[in-house]
Amino acid sequence: MKRSAYKKLLAWKTSPERKPLLLQGARQVGKTWLMHEFGKNEYKNVVYVNFEETRAVSAYFDGDINPKHIITSLETHYDTKINPNDTLIVFDEVQESERALNSLKYFNENAPQYHVIAAGSFLGVAMHGSFPVGKVDRITLYPLSFNEFLQGTGNERYYEHIKKKDFELIRIMAKDYEKLLKTYFLVGGMPKAVDLYATREDMREVRAVQKVILEDYKDDFSKHLSPLNIPKVEMIWNSIPVHLAKEKKKFLYKEIKTGARSYAYEDAMNWLFNTRIVYKVSRVTDNKLPLASHADAHEAFKLYMLDVGLFAAKAELDVTDLYKSNNAVFSNFNGALTEQFVLQELISAGFTPYYWGREKGAAELDFVIQWRNEVLPIEVKSGIRKKSKSLNVYRGLYHPAHAIRTTFNNYGKNEGLYSIPLYMIGKTEELLTES
Repeated sequence: MKRSAYKKLLAWKTSPERKPLLLQGARQVGKTWLMHEFGKNEYKNVVYVNFEETRAVSAYFDGDINPKHIITSLETHYDTKINPNDTLIVFDEVQESERALNSLKYFNENAPQYHVIAAGSFLGVAMHGSFPVGKVDRITLYPLSFNEFLQGTGNERYYEHIKKKDFELIRIMAKDYEKLLKTYFLVGGMPKAVDLYATREDMREVRAVQKVILEDYKDDFSKHLSPLNIPKVEMIWNSIPVHLAKEKKKFLYKEIKTGARSYAYEDAMNWLFNTRIVYKVSRVTDNKLPLASHADAHEAFKLYMLDVGLFAAKAELDVTDLYKSNNAVFSNFNGALTEQFVLQELISAGFTPYYWGREKGAAELDFVIQWRNEVLPIEVKSGIRKKSKSLNVYRGLYHPAHAIRTTFNNYGKNEGLYSIPLYMIGKTEELLTES
């Protein structure tokens, strides 16, 4: 399995400004695997500490967290020599030890020669009030993108065509790409699901793995939440497929419970955001920069899940529905799956998506992102349709220099309008930069 974050780890290792690294991500996105793979390939020695499994090591951090003391303790416990030039120190599940998390500050200040990576869930790290702000580098790991999925399932040649932007060959193989993308809609990018599909190609076994992951997330509700907030989080969590199946996907509290108000669900909603198993996409009503300063984050937003495969599993879409063009159940979720996919690809590519809509009026644009010094509108189509009413309204109002329509159509551009195939939307930055 190849992860694009590996290149970021290589850059971190060789950076003259290197600080201890915090590798963050939602549960089960592959943080532990990536650290092991990186350590095995790039270092002579790896000292791996899992604070959830090895409670005895946590005691070393209860008192002195000076790096010299920690290094000596780890060398003794693991009977190894920690050479700062060729040893990687890994603190996994670091959220289980606040003292270990705080020790990163002192590694940065007093022992920067050591290579230290800490990994933890977003929620666990966020719960600690004494986070070492400014003392760590950060990398966020997401589920596998579509390009990573291609590389991890024996479809490297399709990835290479996208990487080289061989538009003519991609056009010829468009049906293959469409089938692969639809497969990704069901499998998603959670490493366990991708690995199982790559090994067995059994969609029903993939769905079973996804169900387990969803149950694990649900178990976190009762583990970390007060009894008062558990039902609220569950209602929000369970409502996501319902909201995304609507033509207008704005989240409405009244649709999870009659008379529900935002203030009563604020803590529950924030908890879900902090876990990063849910994404919140806020509305903007203009095209002013920066988008974050003009977003209506409290009253108008859409919710998405971490992963399109988990979304399909939670919506209980039959694994055979995707390939049936006349299936009524799937057609209701086709647009939702496609929009969820595009959202993931944009986030993995480093963008922070918003959506555009006016206070009054039917026009609503799926996404807008900030690219360089402009607002870039993006309209998502789940088929090959070319009509883009909302995009036309937006372009008529604001006259953006660039705009994107993403469908299953082939790549093309005309007067600032880019038609980008869905399976290439992760290459948006490159396509715009090279034009």
